[in-house]
Amino acid sequence: MHLLFSYGTLRLPEVQRALFGREVPTTPDALVGYRLGTVRITDPQVIATSGSAEHPILVRADAADRVPGACLRLDDAELAAADAYEVADYARALRPLASGAQAWVYLAAAEVAAGPA
Repeated sequence: MHLLFSYGTLRLPEVQRALFGREVPTTPDALVGYRLGTVRITDPQVIATSGSAEHPILVRADAADRVPGACLRLDDAELAAADAYEVADYARALRPLASGAQAWVYLAAAEVAAGPA
């Protein structure tokens, strides 16, 4: 099983049903050192699934900042489905959460390419 921290559309029941065929139980958590920005999505399938062309995206911030969200427990196929849903603006990376758990998080692809701060 994989822990995936979601701060956006992957928490929506209708998105979970479309991607995973079920609603995924979630556990509240937070990502420290980030704040939310927005990204404009152009992929028509992602817009149809989420219902919006504006999606949140994480932006590195001060250590005092935190983004609330939820952890999803996904199997390999579900994690692959989440990867396929996320557009090229996002890249998946492991990050520690406020709870101390390590989880996959979709960050801005440019940030992941640049490496750790």
